[in-house]
Amino acid sequence: MSYSAEQLAEATRLGAATLHEAAGRIGALPSAIKPVAPDMRIAGPAFTVHIPAGDNLWIHRALYAAAPGDVLVVSTSGGIEWGYWGDILNTAAIAQRLGGLVIDGGVRDSAGLATMPFPVFSNGLCINGTIKGFEATAWVRQPIRIGEVVVRQGDLIVGDRDGVVALPEAKVADALAGGARREQDESDKIARIKAGERTIDIYGFGAG
Repeated sequence: MSYSAEQLAEATRLGAATLHEAAGRIGALPSAIKPVAPDMRIAGPAFTVHIPAGDNLWIHRALYAAAPGDVLVVSTSGGIEWGYWGDILNTAAIAQRLGGLVIDGGVRDSAGLATMPFPVFSNGLCINGTIKGFEATAWVRQPIRIGEVVVRQGDLIVGDRDGVVALPEAKVADALAGGARREQDESDKIARIKAGERTIDIYGFGAG
């Protein structure tokens, strides 16, 4: 699945929280998954990867199977306490012109990752090294589960310092339109609050 440049730009502008709400409060990945540097933003189609805990061989392979602009979305079978990604993979991903990484696990070499032009979203930082299990069971381009969310190949992945959302392709157009309306509604309410109105009156919550 590919999304237009205009769709990706609008998704980036609106941000993960607004699109999560506009899509019906779906697709929010675990709150622990955050960018390595707070100004990193991500928007692109998911290239899904499922790997065994502590094994990053298939991340290397997926990096060369994905298309330019794809976001690697990696399930680690619950193996959070390993550093699956660092300077070498980051440099390779930039060379492949990928769109970013979202991993339910650790990364390392964070000082370098934070300064490189490639958005990395992870469950944290971890120095534990990984293995290369050539006989291990892993897969790409198939549905994966991260937290309570099933991410499918081609889902739109949007991330910023608030978190990451995965939107099914069929919901993207409506979520973008709804996100723009939600943004305008919030701007109107903020203007009313600045003019002296109370939130409990604007929302009809009463005085309590």
